[in-house]
Amino acid sequence: MTTADTPPALGTSPVPGTSPVPGAPGTSSAAPAGWRPALAPAVSLRHDRVRDADLLVLPERVVVLRGSAARILRLCDGDRDLDAIVAELMSRFPGAPVAEDVPAFLGRMRTEGWVR
Repeated sequence: MTTADTPPALGTSPVPGTSPVPGAPGTSSAAPAGWRPALAPAVSLRHDRVRDADLLVLPERVVVLRGSAARILRLCDGDRDLDAIVAELMSRFPGAPVAEDVPAFLGRMRTEGWVR
Protein backbone atom coordinates (compact mmCIF):
# COMPACT_ATOMS: atom_id res chain seq x y z
CA MET A 1 0.00 0.00 0.00
CA THR A 2 1.26 3.45 -0.74
CA THR A 3 -1.31 5.78 0.78
CA ALA A 4 -0.30 7.95 3.69
CA ASP A 5 -3.25 6.68 5.74
CA THR A 6 -2.53 2.98 5.74
CA PRO A 7 0.76 1.18 6.26
CA PRO A 8 2.92 -0.12 5.02
CA ALA A 9 4.16 1.93 2.14
CA LEU A 10 7.58 0.84 3.06
CA GLY A 11 10.00 2.28 0.65
CA THR A 12 11.58 5.34 -0.73
CA SER A 13 11.28 7.48 -3.75
CA PRO A 14 14.19 7.83 -6.13
CA VAL A 15 15.11 11.50 -6.25
CA PRO A 16 18.29 12.87 -7.80
CA GLY A 17 20.99 12.83 -5.14
CA THR A 18 19.13 10.32 -2.97
CA SER A 19 19.36 6.59 -2.43
CA PRO A 20 16.49 4.09 -2.67
CA VAL A 21 15.90 1.36 -0.12
CA PRO A 22 16.91 -1.93 -1.75
CA GLY A 23 14.39 -4.72 -2.02
CA ALA A 24 10.71 -4.53 -2.72
CA PRO A 25 7.92 -4.89 -0.17
CA GLY A 26 7.69 -8.52 0.80
CA THR A 27 11.44 -9.09 0.45
CA SER A 28 12.60 -11.17 3.37
CA SER A 29 15.07 -9.59 5.77
CA ALA A 30 13.48 -10.80 8.99
CA ALA A 31 14.25 -8.90 12.15
CA PRO A 32 14.97 -10.82 15.37
CA ALA A 33 12.24 -11.17 18.00
CA GLY A 34 12.77 -9.01 21.09
CA TRP A 35 14.78 -6.48 19.07
CA ARG A 36 14.36 -2.84 20.17
CA PRO A 37 14.99 -0.88 16.97
CA ALA A 38 16.39 2.64 17.02
CA LEU A 39 17.86 4.88 14.35
CA ALA A 40 21.60 4.45 13.97
CA PRO A 41 23.65 7.25 15.59
CA ALA A 42 24.57 8.89 12.26
CA VAL A 43 20.97 8.81 10.95
CA SER A 44 18.24 11.35 11.57
CA LEU A 45 14.61 11.52 10.54
CA ARG A 46 13.52 14.93 9.24
CA HIS A 47 10.59 16.46 7.41
CA ASP A 48 11.41 18.59 4.36
CA ARG A 49 8.79 21.35 4.19
CA VAL A 50 9.75 22.31 0.64
CA ARG A 51 9.16 18.80 -0.74
CA ASP A 52 6.55 17.97 1.93
CA ALA A 53 8.42 14.71 2.38
CA ASP A 54 9.96 12.76 5.24
CA LEU A 55 13.68 12.11 4.88
CA LEU A 56 16.32 9.92 6.43
CA VAL A 57 19.44 12.04 6.55
CA LEU A 58 22.60 9.95 6.44
CA PRO A 59 26.25 10.82 5.97
CA GLU A 60 26.66 11.82 2.33
CA ARG A 61 23.11 10.94 1.25
CA VAL A 62 19.44 11.51 1.81
CA VAL A 63 16.71 8.89 1.55
CA VAL A 64 13.22 10.14 0.72
CA LEU A 65 10.62 8.11 2.61
CA ARG A 66 7.18 7.52 1.22
CA GLY A 67 3.92 6.30 2.63
CA SER A 68 4.07 5.07 6.20
CA ALA A 69 7.82 4.50 6.41
CA ALA A 70 8.40 7.60 8.55
CA ARG A 71 5.51 6.67 10.87
CA ILE A 72 7.14 3.32 11.47
CA LEU A 73 10.61 4.78 11.98
CA ARG A 74 9.29 7.35 14.48
CA LEU A 75 8.28 4.42 16.70
CA CYS A 76 11.85 3.09 16.64
CA ASP A 77 13.00 4.77 19.84
CA GLY A 78 15.04 1.93 21.33
CA ASP A 79 12.47 1.51 24.12
CA ARG A 80 9.77 -0.37 22.20
CA ASP A 81 10.53 -3.85 20.98
CA LEU A 82 9.48 -5.04 17.54
CA ASP A 83 6.30 -6.65 18.90
CA ALA A 84 5.25 -3.38 20.59
CA ILE A 85 5.80 -1.44 17.37
CA VAL A 86 3.72 -3.93 15.41
CA ALA A 87 0.97 -3.87 18.07
CA GLU A 88 0.90 -0.05 18.04
CA LEU A 89 0.58 0.06 14.26
CA MET A 90 -2.04 -2.69 14.23
CA SER A 91 -4.16 -0.64 16.64
CA ARG A 92 -3.75 2.48 14.47
CA PHE A 93 -4.41 0.69 11.17
CA PRO A 94 -6.73 -2.29 11.68
CA GLY A 95 -6.76 -4.67 8.76
CA ALA A 96 -3.43 -3.53 7.31
CA PRO A 97 -0.77 -6.26 6.82
CA VAL A 98 1.41 -4.75 9.55
CA ALA A 99 2.49 -8.03 11.18
CA GLU A 100 4.14 -9.21 7.97
CA ASP A 101 5.37 -6.00 6.39
CA VAL A 102 6.76 -3.99 9.32
CA PRO A 103 9.29 -6.63 10.50
CA ALA A 104 10.49 -7.09 6.90
CA PHE A 105 10.81 -3.32 6.42
CA LEU A 106 12.72 -2.84 9.67
CA GLY A 107 14.89 -5.83 8.79
CA ARG A 108 15.86 -4.10 5.54
CA MET A 109 16.56 -0.87 7.42
CA ARG A 110 18.78 -2.85 9.81
CA THR A 111 20.61 -4.55 6.92
CA GLU A 112 21.35 -1.10 5.47
CA GLY A 113 22.71 0.01 8.85
CA TRP A 114 20.14 2.79 9.19
CA VAL A 115 18.46 1.16 12.17
CA ARG A 116 20.33 -0.69 14.89
